[in-house]
Amino acid sequence: MPNDRIIVDLSDRSLYLLDGSNRVIRGFPVGIGKMLTQTPHGEFTIINKQLNPGGPFGVLWMGLSKPHYGIHGTNNPSSIGKEVSHGCIRMFNSDVLTLSSLVPIHTRVTIRP
Repeated sequence: MPNDRIIVDLSDRSLYLLDGSNRVIRGFPVGIGKMLTQTPHGEFTIINKQLNPGGPFGVLWMGLSKPHYGIHGTNNPSSIGKEVSHGCIRMFNSDVLTLSSLVPIHTRVTIRP
């Protein structure tokens, strides 16, 4: 939906999809950046999507407007809910596919502490 947006709440390691009225439509657990490579805070947008990007990125990559950062699946599902990444937002593969089907490119992403 065009007015939907994503909020990533680092403190509870969750990603929320909100509708145009700021109501939570879906919530997902996420893995976030570790102490030395923390997930950046701020306002971003999804700029691209790539199926099967290879490596540790699971089944899908959604690139953010901050270069080298994205929301992606993982080949290590036990990392979800932990501070383990190099700053990206990790999701279960099934969750990132669901999210990707619900949000278009240019969706706003707010990452808050």
